[in-house]
Amino acid sequence: MMIKSHPGEGLLYQYASGDLSAAMTLVVGTHIDMCKACRQTVCEIEQKLCEENLDTLVSVASTTMSKSQCDQMLEAIFASSACNKQAHQPNEILSLEGRRFTLPRTLAHNSHRIGEWSKLVGKLWRAPLTLDNGNQTNLIYMAPGAKLPEHTHKGKEATLVIDGVFNDEQSEYRDGDFILLDPSRTHTPETQDEDCLTLATLDAPLHFTSGISRLLNPFSQLFFR
Repeated sequence: MMIKSHPGEGLLYQYASGDLSAAMTLVVGTHIDMCKACRQTVCEIEQKLCEENLDTLVSVASTTMSKSQCDQMLEAIFASSACNKQAHQPNEILSLEGRRFTLPRTLAHNSHRIGEWSKLVGKLWRAPLTLDNGNQTNLIYMAPGAKLPEHTHKGKEATLVIDGVFNDEQSEYRDGDFILLDPSRTHTPETQDEDCLTLATLDAPLHFTSGISRLLNPFSQLFFR
């Protein structure tokens, strides 16, 4: 099935140039694993960035270094960009509630960072994924018939569907769909007959907006952060 929701080109440029937070880099990178179109766009951006930076580097170096020194420097740069050995063996399979999910490459390489699963409200489960610099993102599992209370966002929320389907008032989202929301959007994510595994990151707590769920607001940062 074709992926219909993608990061904007500006976000892909920030990803290629290394300007995103570690958490957003993980979410966008995992989408790129799943999306051929975005993968091609990032390749083109990276090629352009490499050409621009290499031309600048060579121009500066040529004014202060001999040709042999320049050659040695370039050899060292290319050697350092070779693939590093993974310190942890990637785990491509995630098991939860009797289901087995195959993780995309970027997420699989970070599987050792996935913490313990905990049950949230209703039919929701969360597992934190803690990165080296203290950034955190979350795997959220929604069983069939799950519903997250209506809420908005004090900051930005990026959600990527890893496997399954969920919907809100705006649309339906399936494998590979990337959804970026800001404080202008209020929605009520829910599943119907299928379950859904997502990867999500927030830069500020959720804010519940409807009924008794508003009582959760003082604690939302403990569950959805």
